[in-house]
Amino acid sequence: MASDDTNSSQVRTHCASHVFGGLDRRSVVRLKAFEISIANSPIVGAAIHDGHQVRDEIRERMRLDESGRFHEEDPHTRLWARCAPSHIVGCRSRFEFDLNRPPDKAVYSVPDDAWGLEVWNEPLPDTIVARSMELYDAFYREVHSTLSRLLETHLRLIVLDLHSYNHRRDGPDDPPADEAANPQVNIGTGTMDRAFWTPVIERLIGDLHSFDFQAPSHRGPLDVRENIKFQGGYFGRWIHENFPERVCAPAIEFKKFFMNEWTGEADWTTIDEIGRAIESTFPGLRAALV
Repeated sequence: MASDDTNSSQVRTHCASHVFGGLDRRSVVRLKAFEISIANSPIVGAAIHDGHQVRDEIRERMRLDESGRFHEEDPHTRLWARCAPSHIVGCRSRFEFDLNRPPDKAVYSVPDDAWGLEVWNEPLPDTIVARSMELYDAFYREVHSTLSRLLETHLRLIVLDLHSYNHRRDGPDDPPADEAANPQVNIGTGTMDRAFWTPVIERLIGDLHSFDFQAPSHRGPLDVRENIKFQGGYFGRWIHENFPERVCAPAIEFKKFFMNEWTGEADWTTIDEIGRAIESTFPGLRAALV
């Protein structure tokens, strides 16, 4: 893997000069830790666990190997986030710092923080943890700025907080987990004012379920259920606390039926079809946000 430094300087590139109420039609903020692209739309895709890179000083202290990291990350979710007019993508592994954990838990320190995995050869020095937290803090500052800018031209926004989850934890040759407790799509709404956002959430669930999914791995309606496997994490809670009744951030967890979670082999047809299912919800979400 290529060497990576800790430089947190930002490079902004503007892809169009048209302006809507002071907001560029499409401006991109790139940081080695994350990528944020802004368009004049109330729909934002987020893939904060897609990243796989770690700094050299992190890698050399890791006991967990690369395949072990990959198994717990959310590969390919960035592709779905980029289906949205605006997107937020994490470029670093959650094992460097976890953007879906509160600051005091963002850097895993003991196995209980990481599904029982032994992540480190030895405890991380405070200086290394501090450098990781500088990037974590920069991410949240930039997201706050981004959402604030979008709210200048939109009454409300939706951030599709996209994730994936493992369902064959007993091993590659053992049966998958019980479908009754492992829907293909879990919509986590535990961090929001659910009553206020009911029209948006019900439209999202209904449109995802009604999409005519066509891939060798699955044909027909998706199994979409609410708060069965997960209820949402810190990223959504932070959004709802900072932008109450202005930004809705459901956590959307796709079961890894789009890949082999043990070998990492991707099913690109299913991945593309999931992207189309997500895109199919945009018209209804725009209407529900008004």
